[in-house]
Amino acid sequence: MLPLKIKEVAIYYPENVVTNEMYIQHFEKRGQDVRRFLELLGRKERRINTDPNETTVTMALKAIEQVLTKAQLTADDLQMIIFTSQTPETTVPSNAMQIVAALKPQPQTITYDLNANCAGMTVALEQVSHYMASNTAIQHALIIGADALPLIANDNDPLSYAGFGDGVAAIIVERSADATSGVIDAMYHVEATTIDKMVYPANGLQQTILEQQDFANIHMVPFDGGIVLEPTYHMFDTLFEKHHIDPQAIKYCFTQFAYNNIAKIKEHYHLRDEQVTYVGDRFAYTGTSSPFFAFHEGIQNGTIQRGDIVLLWTIGAGFELIATLIRY
Repeated sequence: MLPLKIKEVAIYYPENVVTNEMYIQHFEKRGQDVRRFLELLGRKERRINTDPNETTVTMALKAIEQVLTKAQLTADDLQMIIFTSQTPETTVPSNAMQIVAALKPQPQTITYDLNANCAGMTVALEQVSHYMASNTAIQHALIIGADALPLIANDNDPLSYAGFGDGVAAIIVERSADATSGVIDAMYHVEATTIDKMVYPANGLQQTILEQQDFANIHMVPFDGGIVLEPTYHMFDTLFEKHHIDPQAIKYCFTQFAYNNIAKIKEHYHLRDEQVTYVGDRFAYTGTSSPFFAFHEGIQNGTIQRGDIVLLWTIGAGFELIATLIRY
């Protein structure tokens, strides 16, 4: 186990709450009844930004302020800043550099953006854990997951329009002498079977610019989300066997993309409700931060406590799976 711990977690989301009724009425006008679809997604409400000056960066700064306060740290205490997003406010400069401009950490701070789509923040945690293990100068790392997915949603597509929500998570990873906490292991699975099912910009950057096409909407084609389940079971079983873990004895924080997949995983492993934290009914799908919205909720309501083993699992477009075992 890599000797570190998630010291603190914070989330930020807009105040504006949008319930299912707006989307039901919206699609009824187009001849679609999305009630059953929203039930399968596990949606009841979501937070949608209405401030034209609010961006992934400004939302991130609000989450960062919270997490630094909770951790009793300042920007000077950070040796790494990693910003994960698939809807960056800018690609040049990096969003992480915009965070540097606002926080003004030490000049030797390692700073970069990471995009593994919805898997990004979980991938960053796994990567940071290895970096901290090999570089003892790193005492604290800040990882941010910030997406504004409703910004690129297509109002003709129920999945993106009704399924997405705005939100940011920030975590502080701290080097720890406590051998009972840390990242235990992680496992990936990649296969490009849905590479053309979720694309933004819809026709790629080059054609969009050269042909002056619209950047506004993500291109989404319906596909069977259940295709991720068999490789997911293999990943979980491998980790459980390797580390002698009883699935009934740990906690779970999954992608909040679709509740029906979570329900199938719960049934497959006979998991109790209190083992699996779900917040997609309240926050919808916030992208890269979504497993950490669940993680934050579990800590807040007491179902996740220090010493617990937690399995983080999420999916990046294309598709890429990551399962990460931690001891909190």
